[in-house]
Amino acid sequence: MPEGIKILTGNANRPLAEEISKYLGEPLTEATVTTFIDGEIMVHIDENVRGADTFVIQPTCTPVNHNIMELLLIIDALKRASARRITAVIPYYGYARQDRKVQPRVPISSKLVADLIETAGTHRVLAMDLHAGQIQGFFDIPVDHLYATPVLLDHIRAHYPNGDLVIVSPDAGGVERARAFAKRLGCSLAIIDKRRERANVSQVMNVIGDVDGKDTMILDDIIDTAGTTVQAAEVLKEKGAKRVSAACTHAVLSGPAVDRINASPLEEVIVTNTIPLDSKKEKCSKITILSIARIFAESIKRIHEETSISSLFV
Repeated sequence: MPEGIKILTGNANRPLAEEISKYLGEPLTEATVTTFIDGEIMVHIDENVRGADTFVIQPTCTPVNHNIMELLLIIDALKRASARRITAVIPYYGYARQDRKVQPRVPISSKLVADLIETAGTHRVLAMDLHAGQIQGFFDIPVDHLYATPVLLDHIRAHYPNGDLVIVSPDAGGVERARAFAKRLGCSLAIIDKRRERANVSQVMNVIGDVDGKDTMILDDIIDTAGTTVQAAEVLKEKGAKRVSAACTHAVLSGPAVDRINASPLEEVIVTNTIPLDSKKEKCSKITILSIARIFAESIKRIHEETSISSLFV
């Protein structure tokens, strides 16, 4: 790796940061990030970063607000330590689902978070599978948008090789993503007609497409409480699907998600390590975790060397 690069991380997902640094052959720059009893966070960069090209790896997952503050304070510390460039590497972007006004008198929270990250002193953002691609427009600085598609596709091709696979979108909003996967895999597409009554509660109504006697793969960007995914799996089974699995980039898995997956007809839930899942993996043998460290490492290398990132996905 060329000189002048520094890789830092908070406490949100240190194992991923260590894996990325290993790919780059560059040890993590030591930083002390501690939390006082009253909840305040203190950051100290333990090495010289003056004039360095710095990358802060920090998903803003649970606890979301704490991890966002860690990210902001690390960025501010780097700015005040005269880092040449600061790139916020955000494998999972918290508040991404609050990207528009769906009713009167509500904030656009993902825009506010973008403003905070930018105001802290960030020069560039590197993120993966944003819930809405338009979030890139919330920033007035460059945003490189990565995709976990290559990693997920490789696993699906290796473990679901027969021609009876159907990619299933769990709602209308995910059709474009599911269609892209189905096209690359050369398989069929189905859509779940879902009506959401309120936040984190959904009702599956119907299946558009033929799944009878087929292996099905429910594809989404985020699995949160797993209500949508499990309901979709149950309906697919009712419609005659032979096997039902699911795949997503960000496994939030909050609340009853693990219990729901364990009790569901899902045979496998394929996720990536954008969010740390060690404790939940122990409670659910159906979860398969794939690493996206190589994609991030190669992207960081290309940003540092000022070469193309888009060619990674062409």
